[in-house]
Amino acid sequence: MDTVEKYRNIVCDTLAPLGRVRFANPKIVNETVFDTEHDRYIVVTAGWESENKRIYFNLVHVDIIDGKIWIQRDGTEDGVGYAFEAAGVPKEDIVPAFHPESVRPFTGYAVA
Repeated sequence: MDTVEKYRNIVCDTLAPLGRVRFANPKIVNETVFDTEHDRYIVVTAGWESENKRIYFNLVHVDIIDGKIWIQRDGTEDGVGYAFEAAGVPKEDIVPAFHPESVRPFTGYAVA
């Protein structure tokens, strides 16, 4: 298995449980959107908090670009980067893209 295929599996295995999280309000759900052809992986939180208040946002958005995992958005409590590391992805292959390039060298992860 090549590196990109390995990373696809790790990303899917890491994000899939987030899609199964249930909220106290059953009208709000997490949904996974995995596009393995274009290497885009998103967890969306959607639903209705009340009759007039719609909830919709990306909890997590990850892309695989040039053999690296780019974390575009991470709204998790612990951070998906740590989960990717625990699954065997080296820090130099994880890009915290939600930080400006000038900040990334201080994160311990890849700059690009």
